[in-house]
Amino acid sequence: MSRILVQPVGQKRLTNVAVVRLKKHGNRFEIACYKNKVLSWRSGVEKDLDEVLQSQTVYSNVSKGVLAKSKDLIAAFGTDDQTQICLEILDKGELQVAGKERESKLSSQFRDIATIVMQKTYNPETQRPYTISMIERLMRDIHFAIDPNSGSKKQALEVIHELQKHFPIKRSPMKLRLSVPEEGLSALMEKLNAWNAKMISKDKSGSQLSCICELDPGFYRDCEALMNNLKGKFEVLALSIHAEGDAHLDQYDEEEHEASHSRKELTATVAKLSDKLQKQTISTTTSGGNAAAGEGKQNKCSTCNALVGDSSQYREHFKSDWHKHNLKRKTQNLAPLTKEECMADIEICDSKADLKEYSF
Repeated sequence: MSRILVQPVGQKRLTNVAVVRLKKHGNRFEIACYKNKVLSWRSGVEKDLDEVLQSQTVYSNVSKGVLAKSKDLIAAFGTDDQTQICLEILDKGELQVAGKERESKLSSQFRDIATIVMQKTYNPETQRPYTISMIERLMRDIHFAIDPNSGSKKQALEVIHELQKHFPIKRSPMKLRLSVPEEGLSALMEKLNAWNAKMISKDKSGSQLSCICELDPGFYRDCEALMNNLKGKFEVLALSIHAEGDAHLDQYDEEEHEASHSRKELTATVAKLSDKLQKQTISTTTSGGNAAAGEGKQNKCSTCNALVGDSSQYREHFKSDWHKHNLKRKTQNLAPLTKEECMADIEICDSKADLKEYSF
């Protein structure tokens, strides 16, 4: 008599899904959806409900496969119609994001905040903006925690305020054009001096006097109120002003110094490889004919235009970087290279790729 062994499958159902959760009437209700479809449904791109829901079933816990009780559904939604309840949860519920997706989102938002901080600040010692990598490092030093439910701009302003307590960093000034009647000029100039504004130019047009200045963004609201009182006009020419040129190296600029040093080394390496390639081209041209004449019966590769040995060596040749590189050159209608030339050319290509990676 044969015996059938039943092995456990080890399958966890309803785990690789997007979950939309809604808390109502003291209970939690969840639905299982396809990834990337919930946002499409809410934006109106996706119209077919079956393309969004994995099943038109309401759960109390999707990952454990626990269905919601009918009495709880009626108490919370006034009906036990699964489709109708799914639509309400889909529209009003909170989309639960997986761990890796949440980590990716937070990393992207962290970078966005650092970019905004970089655009709005500068180093008062060098009069140049900090780089993004430096801002990110400073944010980690103060142990800044991202709030995924708050906007990046709002959090960037909080970061600037916190960084100013520990590091030399200032808000980049705004460039404004202010126009006031002649009788209001003295009051305007008095306030600008009190705010340490930098005057760029002055101009008079009829009874109106206008000036262009750079002002700390913290005084923007006060300036707006002042212009309203003086019955003047103001125009924002630039939200953030940085000194011309790249950021200078300073005590926080170790990464940029290392990158600059690496670029110089790579440039020198490319120059050496180019000289080496020219020398190898001359030497292989003079010795290639003699080497081929001294060989016995060999197979010839038409792609590389070279003798590559017996059948075994011929097969191995097709797997080599030499042959693959010449195949790429052949598709570009370029002449084949010898093995030495090919290796040098590959090194040059790799060096150039590294240079592009380090370039800003």
